[in-house]
Amino acid sequence: MHDFTDTNVLITGGTRGIGRSMVQAFAEAGANVAFTFRSSTDEAEALKKQLSNAGTEVLAFQGDAAQMEAAEEAIGGVVDAWGSLDVLINNAGITKDGLMLRMSEDDWDAVINVNLKSVFNFAKASYRQFMRQRGGVMLNMSSVVGVMGNPGQTNYAASKAGIIGFSKSLAKELGGRGVRVNVIAPGYVATEMTEELSDKARDAMLDAIPLGRPAEPEDVAQAALFLASPAAAYITGHVLHVDGGLAM
Repeated sequence: MHDFTDTNVLITGGTRGIGRSMVQAFAEAGANVAFTFRSSTDEAEALKKQLSNAGTEVLAFQGDAAQMEAAEEAIGGVVDAWGSLDVLINNAGITKDGLMLRMSEDDWDAVINVNLKSVFNFAKASYRQFMRQRGGVMLNMSSVVGVMGNPGQTNYAASKAGIIGFSKSLAKELGGRGVRVNVIAPGYVATEMTEELSDKARDAMLDAIPLGRPAEPEDVAQAALFLASPAAAYITGHVLHVDGGLAM
């Protein structure tokens, strides 16, 4: 098991699905954990209480990750409270699926802003802190859809593909300061978001997975623990597929 004692971690979109699983996994590994959320206040309070009762130091920040002010508040809050930011995981994301012919400009903009601009916001807000520390880890959550594409998800695919290019470029910028930037690209994960898929789309995706099952959020959380740990000290600019072989 990876030991994150005395490590300060911030995870965006931390109240549900993969985000919640990562929050819990890092807390169980001994980290101080902060997370952001936009509107799921009840879930955030319940998670914060659960972690606090288990002895974890925890911070929660409400705000829209697509807004720079929210990123600056969260990054600043973590550094003010704990003195450093050791691991940043950009996980906030939404879907607004539809064929391009019927996709509205608002649906395009919303997905790009929440999924891609939020990564820029939190990376920008944490950049100087990581530089001053001369160390740290950033993990950005992409998707198998950003690698393979998927009908009806042009906005989502564009946002997730953009995260990959962004992360590779940032890894080259920050590598000289000892900061590692990597990407996790989950496949079909059993979460509330994927429950919105049609039965036909769900069955087709399962048929294409060599391991024959969807991922659980915990599968992705374990990958995050590895990439954030000293065991991955020589890995940067990498895209780790957690997809059961779907993107082969």
